[in-house]
Amino acid sequence: MIFIGVDWAEVHHDVCIMDEGGGVLARKRIPDALAGVQQLHAMIAEHLGEVNDAERVIVGIETERGLLVTALIAAGYQVFAVNPLAASRYRERHHVSGAKSDPGDAKVLADLVRTDRHNHRAVAGDSVLSDAIKLLARNHQNTIWECQRQVNTLRSALKDYYPGALEAFGTELSGPDAVAILAIAPTPTKGRSLSKARIETALRKAGRKRLLDERVARIHEILRREQLAQPALLEDAYGVTTEATVANIAQLNASIAKLEASLSAHFEQHPSAKVILSLPGMGTVLGARVLGEFGDDPNRYADAKSRKNYAGTSPVTRASGKSHVVLARHSRNKRLASALDQWAFSSLLPSPGARSYYNELKARDKHHRKAIRQLANRWVGILHGCLENGTPYEESIAWLRHPSDVAI
Repeated sequence: MIFIGVDWAEVHHDVCIMDEGGGVLARKRIPDALAGVQQLHAMIAEHLGEVNDAERVIVGIETERGLLVTALIAAGYQVFAVNPLAASRYRERHHVSGAKSDPGDAKVLADLVRTDRHNHRAVAGDSVLSDAIKLLARNHQNTIWECQRQVNTLRSALKDYYPGALEAFGTELSGPDAVAILAIAPTPTKGRSLSKARIETALRKAGRKRLLDERVARIHEILRREQLAQPALLEDAYGVTTEATVANIAQLNASIAKLEASLSAHFEQHPSAKVILSLPGMGTVLGARVLGEFGDDPNRYADAKSRKNYAGTSPVTRASGKSHVVLARHSRNKRLASALDQWAFSSLLPSPGARSYYNELKARDKHHRKAIRQLANRWVGILHGCLENGTPYEESIAWLRHPSDVAI
């Protein structure tokens, strides 16, 4: 077997090839392009000899995505995505000088997969559809976060010069009504000049149909009230910035809708979608996030405990001498943890079993955050069983009895 360490970068990658005894067979810097991958394959083939078995090649690299990783997996190599923190600790384990270089990091990664790969996880063999769902789910979430940042910026500005708009639209500054009106009236002066007919036209174009007359009358009345004002020149400057922010929000809303439609279409094609959607509190977007972050490699999780550990919902124990402490995990996939927390909270209403379990935890003096985390841990175990057996959720079976959960 031969072991490859790849220190990847944006423009080039440093490669180190090592034999089973730890001897360095070759080093090279390759470009981040097709030619670089071809050079890497040629180097590997040279040292494999006549027995050109791709499974004899073990690769260590500090990322699990990208064109280079895809090319390595497609070639049939065993690829281990090593956490950069783990690689750093491994370097310090053998060298205390603090020296660091790209070629040196490649050698560290090669040595790590040669001796310690049993302590690390190979890149999951998820399907292309699962990877596509993960990509869409993450970008959908990122766009929502960016939209919220723009809304926060808009709210802060309106508070300084346009309180009437805040009163008119409240917490719905990213909604179609607010975007439509602030696009044509970004300042208090322009807001006071709006007629009911102009407001109605703007709201109709934005898609409002229900309670139109009441909404028009309320917006018109609020915007025409007397309020504190900034000097005209400063108000105009605020108006220009608000107009730009509102345009950004409108574009982000359109992007969110487009990403959500594509995410739903991809998720519904997945064989596990029906099983996931059968779980209480699980919707299409939330289900797609959970599926994308867990992946669909059937061999990735040995059991429910393994899936819980990856999710970060199971606790960790620190025991030394007479000290024994059980704590929540903080090193985890934060996107997955957020989705599971949301799922656990959403399940309280549709699932009597989840509500009963939550109430039991609260009765044991667990505060809300701990109870939700333990409920999420329970749900991950139920999800694992459903996916392993390919069977939809059954309330009576899932909550037949509670497992002996560890108090955290």
